Order: sequence, then C-alpha cells, then structure tokens
Amino acid sequence: MISVCQIKAGRVMLGWSAVELAERAGVSSATIKKYEAQTGIPNANTRILSAVKSVLESTGIEFTGDPLVNPGVTLRIKR
Repeated sequence: MISVCQIKAGRVMLGWSAVELAERAGVSSATIKKYEAQTGIPNANTRILSAVKSVLESTGIEFTGDPLVNPGVTLRIKR
C-alpha cells in the first residue's frame, strides 16, 4: 500500500510528469491525476495501484514508513 503523497514524491524525484508515469505504468493519465487529487491512500483499483508502485520501484524509488502516518520516499540511484 502506498499513499498519494508517496506517488507524487516518487514521480517528482524522477522528474516525471503524471502523463509519463501513466504511460510507464500502462494506465491512463486521467487515473494518475485522479489519484493525485486525493489524500491518504488513494481510492484505487488494486491492480492499477500495484502497477504504479512497481514501475516506481523498478526505477529506484523505495517507499518507506507507514503510508498513513509517516510516509516516505527514497531514491536509490543504481550506479
């Protein structure tokens, strides 16, 4: 489970727009924008949220903390 702020932070750390994240995750850009307009844990389809999380993690984003209480994001750059 990841929070809206973790999704936003992850894509911003990568320098991606919502459209780019959507394309890489194989979802519509309207879906990403809808999720990012929410707070807390997005009211989302589990498959889509899993795809978003997976694509961010595959590029070096690490989700830390509790998504509701202490959400965090770290960028692990592969050298």
